[in-house]
Amino acid sequence: MKRNRLVVASVASTITLALALTACSSGGGSDDNGSGETEATTGDIRVWLNGSDTPDAARDYLKTTFEEENPGSTLTIEEQSWTGLVDKLTTSLSGSDSPDVVEVGNTQSPAFTSAGFFREITAEEFESLGGDDLLPGFVEAGDWDEKHYALPYYAGSRAVFYTPQVTGATAVPTTLDEYVANAKAMYTDTVSGVYWPGQDWYNALPFVWENGGFIAEQNDAGEWEAGFSSEGGLAGLAQVQDLMTNASHAPKDGQETDLQVPFCEGTVAYVSAPTWIAGTIKTSQTPEDPAQTPGCLETYGSDLAAFPLPGKTAGEPAAVFAGGSNIAVAQKSNNPELAYKAFEIMMSDEYQTILAQANMIPAKKSLASEVPQEDPIAQAGVAAAQNARLTPASPKWADVEAQNVLQSAFTKIANGDDVETVAKELDAKIEEILNS
Repeated sequence: MKRNRLVVASVASTITLALALTACSSGGGSDDNGSGETEATTGDIRVWLNGSDTPDAARDYLKTTFEEENPGSTLTIEEQSWTGLVDKLTTSLSGSDSPDVVEVGNTQSPAFTSAGFFREITAEEFESLGGDDLLPGFVEAGDWDEKHYALPYYAGSRAVFYTPQVTGATAVPTTLDEYVANAKAMYTDTVSGVYWPGQDWYNALPFVWENGGFIAEQNDAGEWEAGFSSEGGLAGLAQVQDLMTNASHAPKDGQETDLQVPFCEGTVAYVSAPTWIAGTIKTSQTPEDPAQTPGCLETYGSDLAAFPLPGKTAGEPAAVFAGGSNIAVAQKSNNPELAYKAFEIMMSDEYQTILAQANMIPAKKSLASEVPQEDPIAQAGVAAAQNARLTPASPKWADVEAQNVLQSAFTKIANGDDVETVAKELDAKIEEILNS
């Protein structure tokens, strides 16, 4: 959701096959959760966290608290790459050596919950873990057949980052149209008014939504209808193409990765990115830890600022994509009771407060005030999150991403292809996948 993540295989078919093989290889009615091993009172709990987004303070708290509360047991955090995650999860969650607690991108959750890979969270457990205080869109992403399986982990809204060293006296825009105009005005032979890689569809969604378009909605017959070629969708895509072709030097087939690199080169006026990128930009150019990603605290990160992407109406933030993650207990965990205890810690106020203080939007609405109030960048993310939206809650949506449908369409738009033609082709492909 980060965030919403790029995946690289046909998810639905892969998961269906894995689930079928699991059904053939595991017996029923036993206490081994289909793993072939009985539950142990002590053991090593393996928690899969993706990327480096979870701060070290939260990781340390999870491990220390779990091991103190469960003498004789240990907790190991295994960091996974977002790239290829769906394939790896599908294989691991269906095998006898499944991790115990896993993080998944919010748009990936429906594919796994619908396939039975996660342990059900009872109504009583749901209430004790936060209930109505949990971020509703992320709860919905983790539900299946009116039951809970994966809960919100954190959300990360998007904000527009800039440094006055590049933008100069340009005023912060108050509307989406002003944002477009500013970016085009600051565009030069060496500076991107807005840095926008061609495959980046996340930042295109606000333009579609703000102009009255939509991604995909179900009609009364339960069929999905895509809306990029709707009147509002086309208006939004026209603005996207205007920025991609007249305000950006980013590669036309580039991905939304390592955005701090061009920013730290001083060649970017605006860049719309998840709020957690601020931590990277405000890292030293020569960090003490060689494994840490260099930033530019000494130069363009020294006066880093941000604002929520403005909407069509002045004073109102645009509807933006809510990236982020869900967490769940694996159905085939060898130690489900211990796994649930680790899960409880990750959902606790104490753990979620650590995430909030690291400028991440916590899973619980009541903890939003824990996001540093004195940090204008963090507050820009909180403001943007007030109007955040998710992708369609369909198990097949992961297939849309896996087949690079959106990435391919926006690469065409970045290269100047006819917007209406691209939009109609995109809608047809989305409908084909979601209705299959």
